[in-house]
Formats: sequence, C-alpha cells, structure tokens
Amino acid sequence: MSKAKFVDWRKVKPSPLILIFGSEEYLYSSTIRRLKDDVRATDTNVEIYEIEASDYVAGELLNMISPSLFSEPKLVVIAGVERATDALIEDGKAIDVADLTDVTLVFQHAGTSTRGKALLDSIRANENAVEVACAKLTKDNEKSAFVQSHFTELNRKFSQSAVKALVDAFGNNLLELAAACDQLIADSADQIDEELVNRYFSGRVEADAYKILNAALDGKTGDALLLLRHALQTGQDLIYMLGAFARKIREMCQIAGDPRATAASLGMHPFAFSQAKKVSSSWSDEGLAKALQAIADADAAAKGSERQPEYRMEQLVMLISNRGRE
Repeated sequence: MSKAKFVDWRKVKPSPLILIFGSEEYLYSSTIRRLKDDVRATDTNVEIYEIEASDYVAGELLNMISPSLFSEPKLVVIAGVERATDALIEDGKAIDVADLTDVTLVFQHAGTSTRGKALLDSIRANENAVEVACAKLTKDNEKSAFVQSHFTELNRKFSQSAVKALVDAFGNNLLELAAACDQLIADSADQIDEELVNRYFSGRVEADAYKILNAALDGKTGDALLLLRHALQTGQDLIYMLGAFARKIREMCQIAGDPRATAASLGMHPFAFSQAKKVSSSWSDEGLAKALQAIADADAAAKGSERQPEYRMEQLVMLISNRGRE
C-alpha cells in the first residue's frame, strides 16, 4: 500500500519528492506549470532542471540536487520514467528525502509500461512523497467534474446544461475542453449557460481540428480533406480550428529549432513530445515556415479578408500533407 500523500493537480505545491503518474498531457503540463510558478514566486533565482528519463546518465541526479554555491532553491523535473535508463532507476531509489533541502524533485511516469516500477515503488513507499494523478479522463462524469472545477477555480457561475454541452462538444480532448472553458471565461460575463456555449461552439462535430490535422501530418491528404469538408458542412468554426493547427505547428517549430528541447521544457506530455519530434524530423525549416504563413493567411481569410475561406483551408491541409512543399 502506498504511503505517499495523494494531492489533486490543482492543489499541488512544491515538495521535496513528487510523483506525477498518468498519461493525460494537459494535466501533466498544468501540474508542471503550477510548480514552476510557485517556486519562482518564492525565489526568482530558482534553478530549474528538466531532463528526459531516457537520456539520463549515472550521477546526474546527485549533481542536480546538490546544494549550489549560493544555495538557490531547485526544481528538478525528470519526465518519461516509463522509458528510464537503469542508471536513473538505481540513482532514484537511492535518494534520501532528508537530503533534498530547498529541492523539489519531480518524477513523471505516464503509466504506459511497467518500466521504472522499482523506482515508483520506492517513491510510493516514502511517507514524505506526494503523488499527483494525471490519468486520462474517460468517463463523462469525470470530464464534467473537470469543467466544474475549472469554472469554480476562476469564480464563474455555470449551469449543469452548459457543462454537459461542453463535454459533448469537446470531451474527446481535454486540452480542447480546457481551451473552450478558458475562451468562455475570457469572453463572457459571470454566468455561463447552455445558450452561451451553443452560441460559441455550435456545429461542433466528432471530426475535429486535431483529427483533420493528424490525418494531414500523416500524409493522408484524402482523409484529411474528407474530414475537413465534413466539419465545414456541419458548421465547425474555422477560427477555432486554425487555432488548434497553429498550436501544433508552433510546437513542431520549437522542437525543430532547439535540439535540446525536452517535453518538460515545452510543457508537453512526453508521448506527445516524442510524436511531435518524430513528425517534425521529416519537415524542413522552410516547410514549417510556409505552414505557419499558410495558417496566418487562412486565419485572415476566415476573419473576412476573402469570400471563400474554405478554399484557403483546403490549400492549408494539402500543404501540411506535403510537409510544407507546394
């Protein structure tokens, strides 16, 4: 039985030893952001280390947690423990929480494999450890609770019918669900009801922006265009779709532009990072630049610069399918 203290991701605070367990990218990224914000609020000179467990070499952990010359606090994030090297597992098991003075040491494990189990068991056997669950939300009641907490945290009143409408529309992707909530919070009055949700997101369909984009990134031009036309026929919002496209392509640009980038440094889930890195490796810098420009052009068209923005969307999808080559 685990001796670690379980803490909700919204309430996590810097602590000597933290385990983030689960494969939900949004929850993991949000947890890391909260920890960074908290440690920086305490001391702007905090030292932050972020590494991939698969790249770990023996002795690295001890170097990172050892007191610095001026005793600055440290945040050490080790992502992807499900792909940990043997050295990390052994070094991690040897850590004594008593040695973690002014250090917040975070291990992240997606739970997608049994690799690193010995390290997980060691952490969970420590009564001073904290565990944050970041599992995928698969049930509608879990997603509804997520939306309710999101609104409550930011002091927004809401109706249950509004919550249901949001879950029905965006429940397949937690990042999109959170983004939809944030948009309503930013643009609306204190009360969020079903009418407001429908006004913002009417026509939302299963064939969403990420499905279209993923098909295009896989080079499946026909499938991507079919999904796009289905979405357009049912009235899906072009500007929202383009926002999703832009986020994904920008992530690819960040990865391609910095060979040292890690999932933790970009605030991405390790699995999503590895997928984006794999895709971006087949793109040229010129191709990525063309894709970003095409997104900007399509966004301008969707906002009224052209009479047929749908044409721009189709051109964008074909450009992405060809990895930025016209």
